[in-house]
Amino acid sequence: MTIPSYLLLGSWALSFLLNQACTQPLAESTAAAAGEQRRQAPVADSTGYEIRPPADPNGISRYYLGRQIAHVMGHEGADWLERSGRQEEEGTDVLLKALRLKPTDVVADIGAGTGYFSFRMSQLVPQGKVLAVDIQPEMITYLQDNKDRNNAPNVEPVLGTVQNPNLPANSIDLALIVDAYHEFDHPREMMRAIKTALKPNGRVALAEYRAEDPKVPIKRIHKMSIEQARKEMKAVGLEFIESIETLPQQHLMFFRRAK
Repeated sequence: MTIPSYLLLGSWALSFLLNQACTQPLAESTAAAAGEQRRQAPVADSTGYEIRPPADPNGISRYYLGRQIAHVMGHEGADWLERSGRQEEEGTDVLLKALRLKPTDVVADIGAGTGYFSFRMSQLVPQGKVLAVDIQPEMITYLQDNKDRNNAPNVEPVLGTVQNPNLPANSIDLALIVDAYHEFDHPREMMRAIKTALKPNGRVALAEYRAEDPKVPIKRIHKMSIEQARKEMKAVGLEFIESIETLPQQHLMFFRRAK
């Protein structure tokens, strides 16, 4: 597949420079992984955050639990989110089936962007709704303008912030986060807010490119391992349920409130 320079970097915070490619040679990916391990220092405080020079130029100077946070992409990358080959490349139909949604579910699509998943999930929850959360007004406008075209009256765009998705407490059955979590500027605050928004039996579905697989042609800073994801979710009181490994390139990990 041909991967453009801004490869699905989500829509969280400032616009990523479009000429910084996410793809890299496999040898570079392996070297970056080893280098990252050598450079990681103990976290600076009890929140898990640390500020230090970026070890990888594709990330910012903010680290969380030893992981450098990646640069993000803005609304300029909307066409990439809606590319015609996305279903085949990422197995998006497999992902949607694996969510096991019920018709009455209330789902939050965190970092909804253009609504690629929001509008598809809306058909799976006809008696429920999809809260399409994004922090960019441009994406909220796009979502609002395309509800009729997608026959999705149960999609509700929600303007969030980098620290809060602005969801009511105990309101959602599932929070879906696809290839966006690793770019959150404030992952601890965001996930604590999402946990508060979960119903008692609610789940978080986290899709991230597999860091353990050097054949996935994505720069390592835009990947996550199951181990790192579990560590970060545990830090905010979310426990691991399972990981679905049937997608071509991504982990699909499920979490719930720790009991």
